[in-house]
Amino acid sequence: MIESPPQDLRRVIGLFGGIALIVGLTIGSGIFRTPPTIAGLVPNPLVIMGLWTAFGLISICGALAVAELSTLLPRAGGVYVFLREAYGDAAAFVFGWLYVLITTPTTVAALAVVFAEFLLNLLGTPSVARTVQLIAITAIVTLTFANVLGAQVGAAVSGVTTLVKVTALAAIILGAFLLGHGNLANITAGGTVHGGGLARAVAAVIWTYDGWIGVSMIAGEVVSPEQLMKRIIIVGMLVIVTLYIGANLAYLYIMPVSIMAQQKEAIARTVMTAIAGPAGGALIMLAIMTSIFGALNSNLLAKTRVPYAMARDGLIFSFLGSIHPRWATPWAALLIQGAVAIIMVLVLRDYDTLITYFVVVEWAALIFAVAAVFVLRRKLPDAPRPFRTPIYPWVPLLFLIGTVVGLSAIVGGQIQVGNFSPVYGLAIAVAGFPVHYLWKRLQRIA
Repeated sequence: MIESPPQDLRRVIGLFGGIALIVGLTIGSGIFRTPPTIAGLVPNPLVIMGLWTAFGLISICGALAVAELSTLLPRAGGVYVFLREAYGDAAAFVFGWLYVLITTPTTVAALAVVFAEFLLNLLGTPSVARTVQLIAITAIVTLTFANVLGAQVGAAVSGVTTLVKVTALAAIILGAFLLGHGNLANITAGGTVHGGGLARAVAAVIWTYDGWIGVSMIAGEVVSPEQLMKRIIIVGMLVIVTLYIGANLAYLYIMPVSIMAQQKEAIARTVMTAIAGPAGGALIMLAIMTSIFGALNSNLLAKTRVPYAMARDGLIFSFLGSIHPRWATPWAALLIQGAVAIIMVLVLRDYDTLITYFVVVEWAALIFAVAAVFVLRRKLPDAPRPFRTPIYPWVPLLFLIGTVVGLSAIVGGQIQVGNFSPVYGLAIAVAGFPVHYLWKRLQRIA
């Protein structure tokens, strides 16, 4: 078994804080902006609901496997720790360098930009590029320092914003079916589905579910992780899948799929305005902004634990493993990730292309992370496992098969329309292996 350095982060996150974090990481802007896009790509409500249900089930299967890994290895870093334990330093380094240099800062930058755009929309102010950038940078700086002040502060922000977003989605679901003047026939109406549109719709659905794995990265700061991590992951995933399926049913109940496809980013506002008038529409926009702000905070809180863990293992610059003497947080990793995210805000261009890039790279890493359940059951057969994946090996196998099929459809569909960003993302991942080799050589020379 690979040894890790002593744990210096404080275990201060409880059950509610952990559930708030997994929900906060996953539910950001996606459920409020992707359903109209999916309706335009796949004009068939039954196929749409099939996609949301199928990938919800696949995500739950992956989360159950991650729950086992998180209780087996309850350390800061999550997926990075699983990969290092199962496959060695090189695989962990490749995952880590993508997270440190590209994936995390670009995700944070994208969320900050969307937050700024929604704020300007709510205020009725034109979205001038410089103003958007200023607001986005302010949000990143504010939340970076909030998380430097302590994991409890970051978890508290996640708790408040998660409560708001869950309440908002529950209001949309209950309001649509109890107060809305919809039609159940909208949900069963048929439409022609084309392969290219279906592949792009799969990408949008997977991206909206993306994020739940991040909760494993704060396992080193959860109180009694052997007991709580499984509850956090299982309860959190059930909440997420229920809200996603319920929100899509509510959207389709209120409007036909053809009208839904025209709503773009305003679908939640349209639904709530129809139910509760303009005030309801304005309130839901405020809730969406809070949701995005919470997702931004959760990403900064959880994902900066990867460079921290890498530094403690000697796989990246040692200063990134520094712990603040007063607040016991990985302050250096937080500041560096915040700084890189600000740079991304200044150069960010094509948000939709970045979504496709995130999905393929991150979920490709998840395939190996979930497969680590099989590897570690053989490598560490006698290690204590407070939680075991139910219906093993079929549950992790369902995740692996479903994810491989989904990613293959995405890559094939994107190549057909001339978008090679998934291929570039995978190429950057593979390039991490020679970088790791050079890093080890430089360490030996030093």
